[in-house]
Amino acid sequence: MSTARTTRFPGEQVAPGRGGVGESPLRPDGTLKVKGEFAYASDLWIDGMLWGATLRSPHPRAIIRTINIAPALAMTGVHAVLTHEDVPGRKMYGLDHTWDQPVLAIGEVRHHGEPIALVAADHPEIARRAFCAIEIDWEVLEPITDPMAVLSAPKKLAVQERGGIARHQPVRVGDISVGRELAAVVVTEEYEVGIQDQAFLGPESGMVIPAEDGGLDFYVATQWMHNDLSQIGPCLGLADDQIRMTMAGIGGAFGGREDLSMQIHAGMLAMHTGKPIKMMYNREESFFGHVHRHPAKMLYEFGATATGKLTYAKVLIVLDGGAYTSATLNVTGNASSLAVGPYEIPHIEIDAYGVYTNNPPCGAMRGFGAVQACFAHESMMDKLAEALDMDPVRVRQLNVVSQGSKLATGQVVHAPTPLAEMLGTLSEMPLPEAMDASDIRNLPGGASQTTHGEGVVRGVGYGVGIKNICFSEGFDDLSTARVRLEVIGGEPVALVHTAAAEVGQGLVTVEAQIARTELGIERVVIHPADNGVGDSGSSSASRQTYMTGGAVKAACEAVRQRVLALAQGKHGAHRGLQLIGGKVVSGTGEVLDAIADVLGDEVVEETREYHHKPTTGMDPATGQGNSHTQLAVCVHRAVVDVDTDLGLVKVVALDAVQDVGKIMNRLSLEGQIHGGSIQGLGLAVMEEIQVSNGKVRNPSFTDYLIPTILDTPPQRLEILENPDPHAPYGLRGAGEPPTLSSTPAIAAAIRDACRKQGGTGDITRVPVRPEDIIRGS
Repeated sequence: MSTARTTRFPGEQVAPGRGGVGESPLRPDGTLKVKGEFAYASDLWIDGMLWGATLRSPHPRAIIRTINIAPALAMTGVHAVLTHEDVPGRKMYGLDHTWDQPVLAIGEVRHHGEPIALVAADHPEIARRAFCAIEIDWEVLEPITDPMAVLSAPKKLAVQERGGIARHQPVRVGDISVGRELAAVVVTEEYEVGIQDQAFLGPESGMVIPAEDGGLDFYVATQWMHNDLSQIGPCLGLADDQIRMTMAGIGGAFGGREDLSMQIHAGMLAMHTGKPIKMMYNREESFFGHVHRHPAKMLYEFGATATGKLTYAKVLIVLDGGAYTSATLNVTGNASSLAVGPYEIPHIEIDAYGVYTNNPPCGAMRGFGAVQACFAHESMMDKLAEALDMDPVRVRQLNVVSQGSKLATGQVVHAPTPLAEMLGTLSEMPLPEAMDASDIRNLPGGASQTTHGEGVVRGVGYGVGIKNICFSEGFDDLSTARVRLEVIGGEPVALVHTAAAEVGQGLVTVEAQIARTELGIERVVIHPADNGVGDSGSSSASRQTYMTGGAVKAACEAVRQRVLALAQGKHGAHRGLQLIGGKVVSGTGEVLDAIADVLGDEVVEETREYHHKPTTGMDPATGQGNSHTQLAVCVHRAVVDVDTDLGLVKVVALDAVQDVGKIMNRLSLEGQIHGGSIQGLGLAVMEEIQVSNGKVRNPSFTDYLIPTILDTPPQRLEILENPDPHAPYGLRGAGEPPTLSSTPAIAAAIRDACRKQGGTGDITRVPVRPEDIIRGS
């Protein structure tokens, strides 16, 4: 039987060679995206559709005395104007069953940009003019914007009915008074992290189409389809089977699409008008349409012996969650559990708080609470090294966890990454060549000609990050996959169907790699993600390759067993199919012929759920518990050139060592490490949403700066494979850890440069501002 490949199908992934686990087949969406031909959610179009738009609050805190929509309704081309009174079901929604966020403001607004009313019109400009015509009589109130003040008076300064504090999570180990007695050196510092935006390039967009059965068809860009469904249905008064969701093209996410944006709003307008509704935010509205990284204020105190061994840690972390809960409960848990990093400390007192204010709502973003803590604990390790007059790498090596160590939560470290060795490997990597001042593009400030080398000093810094992988604290994390195998055109073809979101991380490529490896075939089609299959969970927490990869693997194994059973029934022990009875097979012509021969006209389909090992909650008083599924680490060394006169920085190198357990796809993996590192660079030196008295001042990519290729330094990578026996293929989640350690490494390098000029190097806040550098030099 011939295995010549003559036919391709829509959605089919095609790659040179087999493209199994461990190889790097090209991404099926890569060429389309590079050429500008990929269909994103903002490209959706259907004849007869209306445009939806949202009126948002100009105030961070105010009472709505009256609202008059009549002027907007009277405009030609306007089909609907809706307020909270038109919500057909539950008026509140929220992540994790918090249900504290109004679909549309009910009598008051609690943050700048809160949705108030919706408009459907023939043209987006008509919709914009219509919502501008809505008349509101406001009673403007003084916003509550200081999270530390809320912590001091949570009842008096309560932004919402829940009070001022969303969660307080303490962690207690030993007795810090004993740790203080053992300490020869004590260092203290206050740290601050600003508000970082996910800054995905594809703004929130989607389409909702009314169906004949009274339900709705959603085409949206989201990170967690089934979680959206659990909120959309109750708010629209529809049963789950009346809502059909299909993933539209996603232009990045990084946590910002885990909460709802336009989904319920577009659904309301579609139900009210009976017409398809398209909603698409512009860039300014996008800044108001999704949550951001929690800003943090942190107070740290570390004690150590004269030889550098940590004796105690006292930590206070205050995370500003903004007006509504979103992911604040879980972010606070993460921050508390990882507050002192991957270090062994016998006496610990941690208090982490998530509080409500009238600042912009904050929730999930890559790193999820560990980013803020990492900046602080790594800065403290540098401060400790300075006080002890020790090498900062050596101080870390003396204190990092190893096999059998306990984290702050009491969780025992198993299958550890050799952190001390990783730090040694990193420090031995070659340093970049000396600064070449003959080309001003190599200097801080670049072509703006702010310097020709005078006042420029080089600094080097290190950072260690530890991040939990998958969902934690007792959450029953699962993913579902359906795999179908049949013969098409004389050749076996697998169809892989999940609800997992491809947000740019390369999941669809890995799904196909797993199917090829487990089934011994070459042709794999990835079904568009929709809710026609069970929940795959969120494309967050670096979990999809672990969880959905695990589900695809399990479904493929079930399909393989059925094929083998068919072979036994038809032919006895089929020589060709004995090759696919093992874990890893080769897509040889013999195997392909054998599968096609056994299947004939039959279709084999299996659906499987994958669950990771169970976790526990954190004890509400002590924080103890096995709260995390898996832990992953990355270490960075940053080299920077700093113009200490003007406070300008050029990151010259950002090298990393990361343990990933198993390299599933090296090309995609390196892209994840590079991208995570650069997102950390952005937080270190440029990215911050500026908020003044509760109002966002820079909702644009003109004023909110993100790194470009000109800001991206060369990155040497050393990737280790120390397998986790509990994970599929032994893999470790890889997308988030580099985002953690890159930020403190860059901040440490800037401090180093400032101190070489005789300054204090007091860099205690990110992003680092020019005035911080000038003051620290």
